[in-house]
Amino acid sequence: MRIILLIALGGGLGSVFRYLTAQFVNKHVQLYFPYATFTANILGCFLIGLFLGYLEKNHITNPDLKFFLVTGFCGGYTTFSTFSNENVQLLQANQIGTAFLYIGLSVILGLAATYAGLMVSKG
Repeated sequence: MRIILLIALGGGLGSVFRYLTAQFVNKHVQLYFPYATFTANILGCFLIGLFLGYLEKNHITNPDLKFFLVTGFCGGYTTFSTFSNENVQLLQANQIGTAFLYIGLSVILGLAATYAGLMVSKG
């Protein structure tokens, strides 16, 4: 039960931070591209690398922190379902180029951000 509560708490916090990220991005960026979800997903990829690298570097083996930060917070902060829905909407609006750009950048920069987070955390 403790693990479920840790994941729920982390997931709730991650979801709130995703909402706040979206509000901030949407306030400052007015172009037609799903920047809010894109930003949250790329930052989430960086954070998962950062958290996992930090836990590994510092030999933190207690699974509670990993459940809270990685499964909970990063799981709540990032959103594959919204990413998928936004791409379907782009395709339905015949914005084929934008959809493929969004998909390609998300995958490439997501992987790069995870790797960067690992490298930063390992110093």
